Amino acid sequence: MDKAIELRPYQVEIGRAVLDSVLHNRGLTFTVEIARQGGKNELSAQMEVLLLTLFAVKGGNMIKAAPTFDPHVRISVARLKERLKEANLGGLWSPEAGNVLRLGRVRQMFLSAEPSSNVVVATAHILLEMDEAQDVDRDKYYKEFRPMGASTNVTTVLYGTPWKGDTLLEEVKQANLEMERTDGVKRHFHQNWEEVAKYNPLYRAYVEGERQRLGESHPLFRTQYLLEPLSGGGGFFSSQQRAQMQGHHSRGRSLEQGKIYVAGVDIAGEAEEGEDEALRAARPRRDSTVVTIGELDFTQCDEFMPEPTIRIVEHYWWTGQSHASLFPRLVDVLRNLWRCRRVVVDATGLGQGVASFLERTLGKGVVTPFAFTAQSKSLLAFDLLAAVNSGRVKAYAADGSPEFQEFCAQRDQAMSHLRANQTMNFYVDPRQGHDDFLMSLALLVKAAEYHPRNARGRVAV
Repeated sequence: MDKAIELRPYQVEIGRAVLDSVLHNRGLTFTVEIARQGGKNELSAQMEVLLLTLFAVKGGNMIKAAPTFDPHVRISVARLKERLKEANLGGLWSPEAGNVLRLGRVRQMFLSAEPSSNVVVATAHILLEMDEAQDVDRDKYYKEFRPMGASTNVTTVLYGTPWKGDTLLEEVKQANLEMERTDGVKRHFHQNWEEVAKYNPLYRAYVEGERQRLGESHPLFRTQYLLEPLSGGGGFFSSQQRAQMQGHHSRGRSLEQGKIYVAGVDIAGEAEEGEDEALRAARPRRDSTVVTIGELDFTQCDEFMPEPTIRIVEHYWWTGQSHASLFPRLVDVLRNLWRCRRVVVDATGLGQGVASFLERTLGKGVVTPFAFTAQSKSLLAFDLLAAVNSGRVKAYAADGSPEFQEFCAQRDQAMSHLRANQTMNFYVDPRQGHDDFLMSLALLVKAAEYHPRNARGRVAV
């Protein structure tokens, strides 16, 4: 690795350990956790360039796999081509069928590790790499990729960042740590963001900004920068986060001139006209349509917290109401009572019709439909946690109302579940209640992405 003079000391240490195993046919398996944007992909590409040149005459295969073809495999291929060009090898390598690069008699193969992918039967003679190994299916790895190096005692490297405790990366990492304690041979490399920042002041500034924005307890900050695996799930909000959400401002019943208001609307399923009190008292109660109104305060914005504070000022809660009867109420609340600048509406399933109606009535510039999918809900969860951690979300002072009590109940009962590909679900256990206030809150945070031209101080309505 001496040729790769641009690599940082921690990258050089890893590279030398891997190359020693390759060149002496030790067949070691390494796990490499480097904080996000800390250079693991650069390290991988530089090793590939060096091994391609070292084995150009002898020949053999190197194999690199990633969780998806697009973007993971495409990015790895493009990076290797760039590094070959920079090493003045651009005219010496040639492409083969599929994602294969040949230099002399040695080949670098790139494969998708998606569960449904048809992996080409091949032997890994020199090196087997698994990128973003925390997202690679364990069965896929052990049944289809690991055997590729069995006959050659191939050196294997699993790169990634932690997620939860039952991922492929975490499993191999724990096995490596146990073997290290037995024979003293280093197999696991762990470089969190502070180690990376020693060599890059700009990176330090960026990650400190992310810590300010997300909060150190945020799942993405913990896994991608602190390199801490998470438990499989549990309470969505900690006791500290729940306390942090509680504000001291009074509940508002109408708008104040000069203030900016936005709203999150969670839509209940279609229902016949009924009595709210009776349906709410039933256990389990009927799902409800919930509107959460928030006032945006830009006066505290600065370079460390560029987003506004969100003060929840009002809740509306309708249970057992048909969508037809809700239309005029929603329009009156959102347009006439609060003059909301932005409204994010649940447009999943039957909610799509309500969202379309509001979009036509209030305008596309005001209403944003939001369809809940596994991916979009995960992003919503991360954004909500970031807003809470940064102290941007504040509920009105306790007033003993049914709305406030239900909001607090759902906040306290909210659960989370970690899923594959670093996604998260959040919800209230149906046996305990509903999550309509919780989802309305999350949609409110999405609505708070509104940015007026003059985002500081009072803005005229």
